[in-house]
Amino acid sequence: MDRVSSFDEPLKKLLGGATAKVMAEHLDLHTVGDLLHHYPRRYEERGRLTALADLPLDEHVTVVAQVADARILMFNNGRGKRLEVTLTDGSGRLQLVFFGHGVHKPHKELLPGRQAMFAGKVSVFNRKMQLAHPTYQLLDASDADEATEAVDAFAGRLLPIYPACKQLDSWRIAKAVDAVLPSAQDAVDPLPAALREGRGFTPLPEALLKVHRPQTKADIEDAKARLKWDEAFVLQVALARRRYADTQLPAAARRPVADGLLDAFDAKLPFTLTEGQQKVSKEIFDDLATEHPMHRLLQGEVGSGKTMVALRAMLTVVDAGGQAAMLAPTEVLAQQHHRSITEMMGELAEGGMLGGSDHGTKVVLLTGSMGTAARRQALLDLVTGEAGIVIGTHALIEDKVQFHDLGLVVVDEQHRFGVEQRDALRSKGKQPPHLLVMTATPIPRTVAMTVFGDLETSVLDQLPAGRSPIASHVVPAKDKPHFLARAWERVREEVGNGHQAYVVCPRIGDDAEEAEGKKGKAKKKTAEEDPEKRPPLAVLEIADELRKGALAGLTVEVLHGRMHPDEKDDVMRRFAAGDVDVLVATTVIEVGVNVPNATAMVIMDADRFGVSQLHQLRGRVGRGSAPGLCLLVSEAHEASPARARLSAVAATLDGFELSRIDLEQRREGDVLGQAQSGVRSSLRMLTVIDDEEVIAAAREEAVAIVAADPELEHLPELRTVLAALLDKEREEYLDKG
Repeated sequence: MDRVSSFDEPLKKLLGGATAKVMAEHLDLHTVGDLLHHYPRRYEERGRLTALADLPLDEHVTVVAQVADARILMFNNGRGKRLEVTLTDGSGRLQLVFFGHGVHKPHKELLPGRQAMFAGKVSVFNRKMQLAHPTYQLLDASDADEATEAVDAFAGRLLPIYPACKQLDSWRIAKAVDAVLPSAQDAVDPLPAALREGRGFTPLPEALLKVHRPQTKADIEDAKARLKWDEAFVLQVALARRRYADTQLPAAARRPVADGLLDAFDAKLPFTLTEGQQKVSKEIFDDLATEHPMHRLLQGEVGSGKTMVALRAMLTVVDAGGQAAMLAPTEVLAQQHHRSITEMMGELAEGGMLGGSDHGTKVVLLTGSMGTAARRQALLDLVTGEAGIVIGTHALIEDKVQFHDLGLVVVDEQHRFGVEQRDALRSKGKQPPHLLVMTATPIPRTVAMTVFGDLETSVLDQLPAGRSPIASHVVPAKDKPHFLARAWERVREEVGNGHQAYVVCPRIGDDAEEAEGKKGKAKKKTAEEDPEKRPPLAVLEIADELRKGALAGLTVEVLHGRMHPDEKDDVMRRFAAGDVDVLVATTVIEVGVNVPNATAMVIMDADRFGVSQLHQLRGRVGRGSAPGLCLLVSEAHEASPARARLSAVAATLDGFELSRIDLEQRREGDVLGQAQSGVRSSLRMLTVIDDEEVIAAAREEAVAIVAADPELEHLPELRTVLAALLDKEREEYLDKG
């Protein structure tokens, strides 16, 4: 046990309270093990300068560069002074500024020709990149003791540059790492010896030393290869064990019945299923026919017909005597699904009612805002088995809800539900029901293997016939205001041709306090000074402006999450019926809203949305026979990463391609659901997008090991490391995906 304990040692014992506090609060590092796994982001070679030309805006950076010139400038009639220092590295120049009393020391030390490491946040002033009041460490001064020490420490070496924060620069983190490095000897090695030797990996203690204090570039490669494997392997073992545990659960097999509901439904379909829909349906039917619960992820492009596939699975279960429940993330979506499923089924959805089909079953809706009488009836239909299909929100999970025989749970847009909610619904079956999880966010294969690694995956990548192309364009509102005026003209033209339009905004804007707070902040810094600082555009304000201005005379309505559910439903109904020309909404329309007559969408402040969210939103238009149009309005600067993101969305309709771009831009932290779980991803070295082979190979090894030894009885070290990864929070992180 002692071998683990030095890794669990709190940092404050070794580093002192103040440093440990900053590390805990700003970098989420609490123990010696955390700090040893806080790897350098990159390495600088002594004497080789960072490319100043590639500095990212608004990030904390560390650069090694040479002073080109330094001068003191007076302002405010001589009352104020600032020191401006220009750095150079052959690739570009960077300005440093120091104000007030802070100018004396740097003025004496930062002389032309001097070389130093500088750390600070990159900003732009007068169109020039600058660091204001950076911290720095001289690398070539001979007079200061500290500088001599720095030269000794860094001469001829690869300098590790650590992910840092404003309160703690990279070189202070490097000093802290020096203090804990001896503990690397106590690292518990999770890799079984045969696997480690078979793949020729460096032992773990050595890999940790090499990654933090490499002597050569080969050391870095060695260490990275080993540490990536550990991360991929431990994660895949955790997922393989979960899959194994699931296969041990019993479930009732639900096999298709000849001449039942499904056959009656298929017979009245006005179109044939795509090849993809048939293939995926077969995978699902095969799973449903086994006596272990299905755990399948169905991912498909917006509009690829996932609901149709899910509905056929639900009908199969009803044919086999069970009930199916579909869980939707919002009331708007639950109502929409209920409407479209009852429409698709026609009289088959009226089982037991006058005029209903002999084959039919009842399809009920259950949401939190239903009236008492309707709710009581729905609950009764579920417990008696009268209702074969129920569609609802979280209201389905409440204790009061009882099923006659729950056989299948379909979860729509899985990333909005935690595992607790999934399990609460699953526990309502006599035996664990089968589970089908659907998502319209395309997920690259490696992410699916990592995030949804406990589910088998099916992909629908064909669009059904009859879907129209969508043209997408970026509208640079700031540089070319006439483009925005033209955008509103296009909306008028679409409405003139008998179609409808969406306008999407990032904020609601009905919260007086929120508006005041933002206004107050905005006043301090005018929008001219910093357009990024203005609050995002709001639904209520934009709707008001459009009614009075660009879209005067059209019926403009709003839809957002704080409206009363009846009011929301009423607006959606009228929009679907064609009585509303333009719907100004928040992202409540992102998933599942289906109005084929809506052909245009204008997304305001589009740069404030993520790539996959923009793709989801865009999928709401072009759902009928007329082509769709999506206009991405942005004030972001042409050269900014935000604009690059929008251009990528405008350039392709391929969701899988976009999810790759998204992943490359955001890296893993967000994609692996950091936002949902509030827990730092366990991946530090592994990049899900680049390390596909590592992940696939680690998955194979993990599956073999778990099949041979499910409890890992012969691998105590692996068990120890897993226990550390899968503490309570990490379990949740994995589950929430």
